[in-house]
Amino acid sequence: MMKSLGGGSGRRTVLITGVSKGLGKALALELAKRGHSIIGCSRSQDKLDSLRSLLSSSDAADSPHLLFSVDVRSNSSVEELARVVMEKKGVPDIIVNNAGTINKNNRMWKVPADEFDAVIDTNVKGIAKMLRHFLPPMIERKRGIIVNLSSGWGRSTAALVAPYCASKWAVEGLTKSVAEELPDGMAVVALNPGVINTDLLASCFGDSASYYQAPDAWAVKAATMILNLTVADNGASLTV
Repeated sequence: MMKSLGGGSGRRTVLITGVSKGLGKALALELAKRGHSIIGCSRSQDKLDSLRSLLSSSDAADSPHLLFSVDVRSNSSVEELARVVMEKKGVPDIIVNNAGTINKNNRMWKVPADEFDAVIDTNVKGIAKMLRHFLPPMIERKRGIIVNLSSGWGRSTAALVAPYCASKWAVEGLTKSVAEELPDGMAVVALNPGVINTDLLASCFGDSASYYQAPDAWAVKAATMILNLTVADNGASLTV
């Protein structure tokens, strides 16, 4: 089997956006439990504080995790995140661009302009900003993995969630294009997490979201998959 690219078989440094809830939180806790070092960001300071206490209780004192209040929609905010991360932890081995939002179920022409913008600014432009500020040092090191969270709705469509579908189709195209620009030794993939019981799913599925897999069960499989990505996966559209 080809060696994974996230920094060997030892401890990895994994940066996760949208880390304070849902899939991001579950993945952070699972990776920390396996001995990896987490760098996380989110807009919610309260939720970050809660996650910080969970991470500190689940890991040894010699493996500190860093959590930051960051809005991926803000270029200056992401730029500052990159500066501080490089200063304190160096170049991450793996970046998981997980931060995302969805529009309230509605026909496209009834979706308010600011709501459409929020979906695109977070799901697409947020990833672009992370790439803009984190790819240069990763490319200089010629090693690293970037995982862009996509969706089944990045490969299919549904009524009432057109803005979200548009954003995730964009993630797929962006990922495949960037994959062609990376040097040997790196990989970027689009990862469909599957249908998981999160706040985002509840927004469009309502109470029936509870019938689907919980984030912590998902994270066990997702963590293994992400840690075992190789250069051969560059540009791939994968599903957990």
